[in-house]
Amino acid sequence: MESQARGGTRWKRFAVVMVPSVAATAAIGVALSQGALAASFQVSGQQFKVSAERLEGKGFIQYGAYDEQVGGKNQPVAVSAFKHAEINKMCQSVVTPDIPLVGTVTLQLNAGGKDPVTAENLFIDVAQLDANATFRNINIGVAAGASNKGPGINKDDHASRGGFAQEADSATLTDVKQTAWATSAGTFKLSGLSMKIHKGVKECY
Repeated sequence: MESQARGGTRWKRFAVVMVPSVAATAAIGVALSQGALAASFQVSGQQFKVSAERLEGKGFIQYGAYDEQVGGKNQPVAVSAFKHAEINKMCQSVVTPDIPLVGTVTLQLNAGGKDPVTAENLFIDVAQLDANATFRNINIGVAAGASNKGPGINKDDHASRGGFAQEADSATLTDVKQTAWATSAGTFKLSGLSMKIHKGVKECY
């Protein structure tokens, strides 16, 4: 069975941390670009944007959850998870406003221009997703904890194991534009990594 969809969904975990030291952030990025490194990125209390030309994922599950934010405010998300994912022309941006003596800056990361970004056991908490999507052998209405296609429920997620979910053998997404709260992966390799700090707002889309 093959199903196609376009439009607004929600997800989890695709951020790079804006830390006081730009050098420390760059070191993290270089480590990720060089190979198998477990990664869990989150911008506290901030959404961030991610775009990609194409995402090919195997072992897919999507389920509802919420993220805890500073001040105790919970943010509902749709968690999309893949056992394995390859991403072409990925861009990720986070805007930090009103830095004293500096103003607003944007940290933008680009990777996968030649060889794709690869990730294992990838979990993304998404608030908004726009894309063209094709799901293969999809099963809608499975209990989140009963899925055997995807990597299961992330142990850090606030999700009901008996809650509604959908799963598929594989998924292809093109022209991806998403707003997310966080990203985690068992391993995350960023080929052709480029990270830049821009003064002002310079988001991926």
